[in-house]
Amino acid sequence: MEKKMRPSRASDLPLLKTALPGPAARKVLAEDEQYVSPSYTRSYPLVAKHGRGALIEDVDGNQFLDFSAGIAVVATGHCHPKVVRAIQKQAAELIHMSGTDFYYPSLATLARKLAELAPGNGAKRVYFGNSGTEAIEAAMKLARHHTGRDKFIAFTGAFHGRTLGALSLTASRPVQRHKFGPLIPGVIHIPYAYCYRCVYNLKPEDCAMHCARIIEEQLFRTYVPSSEVAAIFVEPIQGEGGYVVPPPEFLRELRRICDRHGILLVADEVQSGFGRTGKMWAIDHAGVVPDILCVAKGIASGLPLSATIAKVEIMNWPPGAHASTFGGNPVAIAAALASIALVEEKYVDNAARMGDYLLSRLKDWPQRHPMVGEIRGKGLMVGIELVRDKVTKEQAGDERNHWVRLAFEKGLLVLGCGLNTLRLMPPLVVNRRQVDFAVDVLDHCLTELEQKHAAGLA
Repeated sequence: MEKKMRPSRASDLPLLKTALPGPAARKVLAEDEQYVSPSYTRSYPLVAKHGRGALIEDVDGNQFLDFSAGIAVVATGHCHPKVVRAIQKQAAELIHMSGTDFYYPSLATLARKLAELAPGNGAKRVYFGNSGTEAIEAAMKLARHHTGRDKFIAFTGAFHGRTLGALSLTASRPVQRHKFGPLIPGVIHIPYAYCYRCVYNLKPEDCAMHCARIIEEQLFRTYVPSSEVAAIFVEPIQGEGGYVVPPPEFLRELRRICDRHGILLVADEVQSGFGRTGKMWAIDHAGVVPDILCVAKGIASGLPLSATIAKVEIMNWPPGAHASTFGGNPVAIAAALASIALVEEKYVDNAARMGDYLLSRLKDWPQRHPMVGEIRGKGLMVGIELVRDKVTKEQAGDERNHWVRLAFEKGLLVLGCGLNTLRLMPPLVVNRRQVDFAVDVLDHCLTELEQKHAAGLA
């Protein structure tokens, strides 16, 4: 009988049994290289087989602590029993019927629940898709349809997806856009409130407001009339751009600018939302209510589902204007309803507690570690930016990649973001013991890396 992974309290930490990658993993890697698109990015050779909670077991029986959560997807942990039971029950009753052409109760139930959870008190409607990029595409079309305008403002460092419309908003890595032009016209990028690296050389207390006010003070005066801008797309915390946390006043000023000019504010909460930051939505930390909210990833604990949530007066397009055959699949909806119940019951609070503890463990790293430029984050969405020199802030991208690989070899799964930041985004079920293990491993690996760097060996 195939061995199943059921970690006990005594086994909630990594246990490595083979060299990495192991023999079974190497066979999979060889087949993958032959048949799978080379466009995927893999930082290390993990070949997953089982998952439970914050743990992953590979095909060779090695157990890892997962601080990537499938790229911030498995909010309730891998294979939470309540989510699994919900999926199994629904799969035995109805797998697909397409909510674009037919009705089923759970579609309306989830839409009502998401409308209630979204920021703001007004009535809302929900469009369902399968992925974050689809949620963004829907928001782009909806914004144009509602306003009658055709242009968008987005930010450098942003990641909104890879389909053509969302890619036109994305500006985090050249490789994501290279050779895919022409992209959607009418997208204007301006600097994000990345105060550690302010492009205007301002102090943090001034940077945030300037990054927002430049829209009115320069963009609308010299480049595009505000009357042509349909929406501003913003990540309340930039994800792929480096886990950049802007001052709350940045988001508040964007809201004020949108209100003054009849522009829609679209919050991309695909990575930051659903309890990850210790609040249901990252934008809640600023007290800002967007016109359109885009969510995906953690919403269904690993099943493909996304939602575009908008004020009812905005989502008033006619039948046939936009739809998705698989969006709002009954099985994915069952997973989402179970996930929402768990996050509301305990995991958003756990994300706040464990996030505070994680940040407390890391707060002195800029003083202790020569290569740590900044620690930033909210809840369980934490970034550690590496630099080669703290005065020049030269980005330590290669060193960050080496650090990620060293952690893997110790049984810890982490990923990078931006050019030189390591991100910590564990499942929201993570416990204090696991946080301590992760911090200790990263501390040890970074010290080793810094010693080699100082000796000219890294």
